[in-house]
Amino acid sequence: MAAHAVGELAGQVLESVGPEPDLAAVFVSPAHAGALEDIAGAVQALLSPTALIGCAACSVTGTSREVEDGPAISLWAGRVGPALGAELALVGDEVVGWPDPLPFEPQAVVLLADPFSFAAEQFFAWLGRRHPGLPVVGGNASAAAGPGGNRLAVGARVVSSGAVAALLGPGARLTPVVSQGCRPVGRPLAVTAAEGNVIYQLAGRPPLERLMQLAEGGLTEEEVAIVNSGGLHLGVVIDEHKEEFGRGDFLIRNVIGADRSTGAMAVGDEVAVGTTVQFHLRDAISAHEDLCRLMSGRRAEAALMFTCNGRGTRMFGRPDHDASVVSQALGSVPAAGMFAAGEFGPVGGANFVHGFTTSLALFGAVR
Repeated sequence: MAAHAVGELAGQVLESVGPEPDLAAVFVSPAHAGALEDIAGAVQALLSPTALIGCAACSVTGTSREVEDGPAISLWAGRVGPALGAELALVGDEVVGWPDPLPFEPQAVVLLADPFSFAAEQFFAWLGRRHPGLPVVGGNASAAAGPGGNRLAVGARVVSSGAVAALLGPGARLTPVVSQGCRPVGRPLAVTAAEGNVIYQLAGRPPLERLMQLAEGGLTEEEVAIVNSGGLHLGVVIDEHKEEFGRGDFLIRNVIGADRSTGAMAVGDEVAVGTTVQFHLRDAISAHEDLCRLMSGRRAEAALMFTCNGRGTRMFGRPDHDASVVSQALGSVPAAGMFAAGEFGPVGGANFVHGFTTSLALFGAVR
């Protein structure tokens, strides 16, 4: 079945793109994870792409489609300019496998990683020192619940750890779009006491007290229900030099717990004293509105999409939501991707690992 499907997909690509595309990406559901080496090898042999990357994921996406249950293969290829595939690993503070010297100055990176063996945030810090401002779009493979279970492909080679990347050179015309799917509530507050990922004071008062004040005087009943159902998040300001903050100015992090006795609050990242933060809410409505807003007026020739495995029918109650929004905005352009266990994309000029986010690479984007 897999071999037949790959043959049909490759035939469609040859008809529309032709042989030897610059970049190809293949995503397979868990049912085909064991066959990824054969699938990648067939794609490499049939298309002869300059760079090929891929992985197994809990669900895969295509143009207007998200296959959350059942076997699926999604193949994408395009002419995007110079491209180079790489297999990466982290050894201490260094990245092994990054091509050096490079045959071109990279303009963007598409990265697929195993979350159990590759700390993407560490890679982003390393990359930022070598190539400041270089955008990374992609996500963590999501086909396995433990180490050694994921499968990543670079060319015809398949590995179960580390990361694979496609480095794109001049001419790529890649525009990243990151939809964090939250809306701010209340007002920005300064962190006045914190240690690690635990915040003890916001503007001189315990954060739980600040939240209760907001709930009593600034939230609707529906918004209080979102807080009680786990939809509360904290936005951390990216650029402190701005006079006013709105959607897109915050890096969204989960609120993972609170201590009623002290009013302290734990979040999913370290937050330094002096940082400006603001409470945010996420639900299906705000996630839908945010993605629609970011895609409004966009134009592109193709897209790769990495959406959180907590979205899909789990969040929206119906299939194909994110893929449909993208297709409605762009038209029936070639699109592919996966549900990720952590999405990669730049916010405020820096790359981050996100959650409950949709991260897109738009090719040939005009806007």
